[in-house]
Amino acid sequence: MPRQRSVFDVVGPVMIGPSSSHTAGACRLGELARTIFGATPVHAHVLLHGSFASTGPGHGTDLALVAGLLGMRPDDERIASSFEVAAEQGLSFEFAEGDLGDVHPNTALFILADENDRRMSVQGSSLGGGDVVVTRIDGYDVEISGDLPVLVVAHLDRPGEIASVTGILAESKVNIAFMQMSREQRGAGALMLIATDAPVSAECAQRIADEPGVTSVQRVSAV
Repeated sequence: MPRQRSVFDVVGPVMIGPSSSHTAGACRLGELARTIFGATPVHAHVLLHGSFASTGPGHGTDLALVAGLLGMRPDDERIASSFEVAAEQGLSFEFAEGDLGDVHPNTALFILADENDRRMSVQGSSLGGGDVVVTRIDGYDVEISGDLPVLVVAHLDRPGEIASVTGILAESKVNIAFMQMSREQRGAGALMLIATDAPVSAECAQRIADEPGVTSVQRVSAV
């Protein structure tokens, strides 16, 4: 769903330069990946595609992506020293170049791990002007721009799962902005993406997590 444009979309975001797409957008993309993961990772393998790979180093894209994974905003003066901050905070990382197929040229694939070796892959693109979109989570097609809070619900693909989750949201007075569903195959794993007008409470998220067919629930705040 397109968001309303503002004067800041014309002049660009408040940021540490030099590029709104390769620096500010990269930082916001890293921050969104971190938010979806649910924690600051202890290790990140980042695959750079297209112009992120070819011109990213000159624009500080690698510094900005790591900064975002650490929770920094695009205007954070520590972006230039994000590698040092990562070492202080226990985040190890590595970059590689690769072809992710027919995707936006400013695309990165994050493979993240925490201290318990929980892993998640998050793929997204920087669209220009600081706008970003996450397009895949663990192989599921999604569309997360970071403009609204999002509930990511992994579940079994079986009748009644969507109704159960939306019913709990309705009881909690949560208004749904839009929904997106993706599945591996019929009857297997599936992912429910629910953007809401306001953040979902921890209590509501836990009620959803307790549903028999739900395997995980992640609250993603707007960034």
